[in-house]
Amino acid sequence: MLVAIALQLLLPKRVTAGPTWLLPALEGVLLFWLVVGTPNTVEEEHVARRRAAIGITALVSAANVYSLVRLSDQLLHKGPSNGRQLIIAGALIWLTNVLIFALWYWQADRGGPGRRAAGRDGPPDFLYPQMNDDRIEPAGWRPTFIDYLYLSLTNAAAFSPTDTMPLTPLAKSVMGAQSLVSLVTVALVVSRAVNILT
Repeated sequence: MLVAIALQLLLPKRVTAGPTWLLPALEGVLLFWLVVGTPNTVEEEHVARRRAAIGITALVSAANVYSLVRLSDQLLHKGPSNGRQLIIAGALIWLTNVLIFALWYWQADRGGPGRRAAGRDGPPDFLYPQMNDDRIEPAGWRPTFIDYLYLSLTNAAAFSPTDTMPLTPLAKSVMGAQSLVSLVTVALVVSRAVNILT
């Protein structure tokens, strides 16, 4: 979450909501209170903490989509001349997209990290290759955050699942939303910025 907030601070002012520092500062304060109220290890489900984590993730997601809409508007209607700045802004939005959706997957799968840690998780929302063959990993294998980050990266790069399949409507919806944001970022923003440079 800290990396996503830092990436937002690097965005040009013309693609952010209000002053460049305002939304990241609010997100930082919320994150600080979440960290203060969270133990070093997650051992059980905590409803208020989960709601706060989902709220912060939603806020950063909304800010990222807003930045994408503003950047797209700049490219389509205002004809900006600084192509390098647009490429950087597009890359920052895409990277933030990868990080934020990794958090969404982390929060969504099997009822969230608290339920997974407590052993009261439900059926999986994602089918990882390790879950298909006990010779790869032992039975009862659970994904860690790096697995969700990799899932997010491959989905953002390929605009579709690669080795991990969504199983539930929630997983399919979240992956579809990420693919859409990524596709718009790469196809419209970055390609238009490259055109401006050439």
